[in-house]
Order: sequence, then structure tokens, then C-alpha cells
Amino acid sequence: MSVIQVENLTKDYGDRRGVFGVSFEINQGEVFGFLGPNGAGKTTTIRHILGFIKPDSGKTYVNGIETWGNAHNTNRDIGYIPGEIAFPEKMTGMDIIKWLGELSGAKNLDKAKEVLDLLQLKNAAANVKRMSKGMKQKIGIACAFLHDPKILILDEPSSGLDPLMQDTFTELLRRQKAEGKTILLSSHIFSEVEKTCDRVAIIKQGEIVTSFHMDEIKRPKFKTFKVKFSKDGESRRIANEKLNFAEINHEKNRVRITVLDAQIKGLLKTLSAYEIEYLSETKLTLEQHFMKFYSTQSSGGAV
Repeated sequence: MSVIQVENLTKDYGDRRGVFGVSFEINQGEVFGFLGPNGAGKTTTIRHILGFIKPDSGKTYVNGIETWGNAHNTNRDIGYIPGEIAFPEKMTGMDIIKWLGELSGAKNLDKAKEVLDLLQLKNAAANVKRMSKGMKQKIGIACAFLHDPKILILDEPSSGLDPLMQDTFTELLRRQKAEGKTILLSSHIFSEVEKTCDRVAIIKQGEIVTSFHMDEIKRPKFKTFKVKFSKDGESRRIANEKLNFAEINHEKNRVRITVLDAQIKGLLKTLSAYEIEYLSETKLTLEQHFMKFYSTQSSGGAV
């Protein structure tokens, strides 16, 4: 069952800035990663889902309800962390949590306090003006979770957190996933996405260029191995053999061989006839997959 739907969403700010024909859906209990550098169109898409912006064309839905014009209804079940957090500086962290708790209809502040304890923020009663970016980010996370929403829309949620707190936040996301929450996660931190997301979409210049299940990265159909031979010329010899492997690239006494899972046994049998210095598997990471789409040019002017 789809909880969030984006259908042919277009918002054109001119000069190729905006989003163009963006479509995807997020199912109940799914964690969906949304990847792209600053300016690729992630935040514009998220603001449409929240009903903050009227699209030029296309529609966005939450629980089957169109969000534009109905944000007061669709956002009741949503916890949101914006990419840029800005709080009234004259208020304390706890004042902000209490205020937003009243607006969201939270029964109590237990969930927010639980998150603050997990993130080890002990001085939430301090004035926001005196807080570091990381401290403000923790307050923002607590505010998003305080009414225990069924849907979480998180725009760079761990920005400003140190590496240890980023790991803690990843564990928090895992807990929410285990509870069946539906999560849209926009993040620059590849490890965060790899550890939590079920599916991922990559956006470039305001358009979705690919979407895939994380299993395709974690358990790919093809596997690539690096082999270094003890003798010169062996790499050329194996490359000239009539082998049914997907790809063989050789250089000096090294070779890179790509095979299907079912071909691994055959590869090992073939290599047994050679003197090998080392054999290692090269695993494709999410970051490497992402860079395939961004290595040649920048993301352009989407926002």
C-alpha cells in the first residue's frame, strides 16, 4: 500500500531550476532514500509532499489525499526535519518542543525526551541562540518524533551531528523501521542510507535518473574480482581464453573479471591452473553507484 505518491511532479523556476516530471511512491513501512547533491531538487520535492508549494503540474499524495490544499490534514501523521533548521532564538530548546508538541497534538513529551536522551542532549533547556548547530539539530529531531508520527520525512536529518551521533541516529531510524514507520530519507551520508533504506532514487538536475532496491547494491547479480598473477603475461593469456565470463580487463600481471554468481565456481576452477599472488572481490558501494551519474558533470541548477 502506497503511503506517499509523487506523480509527474513539475515545478519550473527557470534556467533548469526546479523539478521535472518526478514520479515515485513509498509503501507502508518502507524506508526510501532520496539522493542527490545540494541543488538537485530533493528539497523542492519534499516541500511539495508536505503541501508547502503548489506544483506547476503533477500531484503529490499522502495516504491517498492530495497534499496541495490539504496540508492541515496530510501533515498530522508526519514528522518532518527540514534541511535548514531555524528556531526562534529567544526560546529555549524545551520551550520549542513544548510549543510544537501543543501544535501537533502530542499527548506528552515522553517521545521527545526519549530521543534527547538517546542523542545525549542534556541541556535542552538552554537558549537556542547559544546552541551549536549539532545541538539545534538534536532539538529538531526530537520535535519531529515527539508526536510519534506514522510517517517521517527527513531532509538531511543528521547534518551537524558528529560521527558517533550519526551512528546513534541511524540506530534510531532502524527502531522506527522495526515499528513499521514509513520514512523518506534525504541524506548526503551514504552509510546512513545503506544501513537503513529499502529502496533509493537518485535525482539529478531535477529529474529522477535511476531508482533501485538496496539489495541490488548489497547482493548484486554480477560480482567483480581482482586477480594478480605471479608471472608476467598470465593476465593476457587468461584474457585470450574462450571464457564465458561477463567481462575481463587485463593490465600487466593483473586482471579484473566480472562474473555472474553461477559462474564463480567456474572462475575458481579456471584460476586453479595459474599461479596467483592474490585474489579479492571488489564490492560496489552505494557511493560508487551514485558517482556513475555525477562523475562527469555537476548537478545543475535544481533546488
